[in-house]
Amino acid sequence: MVYKAMGEKQSPLISVVIPVYGCTQCLRELCSRIKTTIEEIPAQYEIILVNDASPDNAWQTIKDLNNKDKQIRGLNLARNFGQHHAITAGLDYTNGDWVVVMDCDLQDRPEEIKKLYEKSQEGYEVVFGKRMERRDNWLKKKSSQFFYRIYDYFSGGTSDYTIANYSIVSQKVVVGYRQMREQNRFFPLFLQWMGYESTSIPIEHDARKEGKSSYNLKKLITLATDAIISQSNKPLRLSIQFGFLISSVSFIYGMYLFGRYFFLAEPVQGWTSVMVSIYFIGGLIFFNFGILGLYIGKVFNETKDRPLYLIRETTDSKEYKTNKRS
Repeated sequence: MVYKAMGEKQSPLISVVIPVYGCTQCLRELCSRIKTTIEEIPAQYEIILVNDASPDNAWQTIKDLNNKDKQIRGLNLARNFGQHHAITAGLDYTNGDWVVVMDCDLQDRPEEIKKLYEKSQEGYEVVFGKRMERRDNWLKKKSSQFFYRIYDYFSGGTSDYTIANYSIVSQKVVVGYRQMREQNRFFPLFLQWMGYESTSIPIEHDARKEGKSSYNLKKLITLATDAIISQSNKPLRLSIQFGFLISSVSFIYGMYLFGRYFFLAEPVQGWTSVMVSIYFIGGLIFFNFGILGLYIGKVFNETKDRPLYLIRETTDSKEYKTNKRS
């Protein structure tokens, strides 16, 4: 927080980080509504639009917005790195006392920023927006519910599928977030893991105004797998437990057959059951190898220590001064 010479508190700077993909036509309205809302707080604002290789000429629109208002700043990523990497890029370059993260498609109402900020002033470092009536299609809502249920089972946590990226966080939280540089990223789960004082408030959620979500079923499954593998070792423990269970059942069944053969003089029959058992155990082994391979693959990716994103250009006349790892 900055103070004037006479001790008068200056308006806080609220930064708004927005990953941009496939919503070019929304950007002008989005920025206008954000500016109006933050000025009503009252506060200073900066809007950081991160172009994640959007296919609809979004970068030119971002540059046009910057030419009219220098508080609207743009990052143009070298390629599509993904939504959560784009969010990280924006957070690395923000300067705000408070930082809002939201989507670009106007489903997150900019007017709710005021409510998020007011709630944060009650002593919270993180305030999530809780979408009471999601305006998504049935498949999107059900897939989100399924994702969080599976994630909670493997992580041992308690998540809320109505909470997504829309949130406001303090500068302290942003500094902590910048220290987390692993490749597999999921913004709201990272915030929950950090453990700062947090809460959620109900917010309005609108229908998407342009385009469609880039998260198809395949991407959602990949995201869920990455989140579980990155945040939990439970799949490995379950494979060990299941392997022990199968071994125990096999041992007991073997002792049963041993007893029948030596004490009852009954020959052991059933090549079919033997082959089924072999194929079952073989499939289980390959499944467990697959789980182990995923973990090894994630470790391999982390050891490369590649940057989370690369920036092609910015709207600033001078290169942004990055705040990452600060």
